[in-house]
Amino acid sequence: MISNYLKVAVVASAVVVSGSTLAAGNLARKCIKLPELVFGIDEAGFAVSESEYNIETGKCYSLEIKSTGKQEYAVEGEGFFRNMWFRKIEAGGMEIKATHFVELEFEDEAEAELYFVPIVAGSYDLVAGGLEHKGTKTTFNVK
Repeated sequence: MISNYLKVAVVASAVVVSGSTLAAGNLARKCIKLPELVFGIDEAGFAVSESEYNIETGKCYSLEIKSTGKQEYAVEGEGFFRNMWFRKIEAGGMEIKATHFVELEFEDEAEAELYFVPIVAGSYDLVAGGLEHKGTKTTFNVK
């Protein structure tokens, strides 16, 4: 009989302790603005403005991605898109609210702003599909 009470006490303690470790407030508000990521800053249109970002899980970030229009950029990043929680993307005068993205395609000069919270630590690349070998990519290091 005592062992059943002990089990209940252990489970109750675990619930109380784990509940106190949860984040307080809204993680998707007051986003930290990252330096903008511009694709095609050189004459040939292959260089990017930022080669690396260092960010943390559980914090909200906003990232403005721009295309100079010098190339077509199909911005891909399976690991990046899969391991972030997206609040929204703003592009073309509208807000897009979806939980998963596969690619952002820039055919001309354009911009999009992503609002997201990293949920899994790791290193994730955003690349312009087909142009990775030219260095058209950036890496997100998530702690």
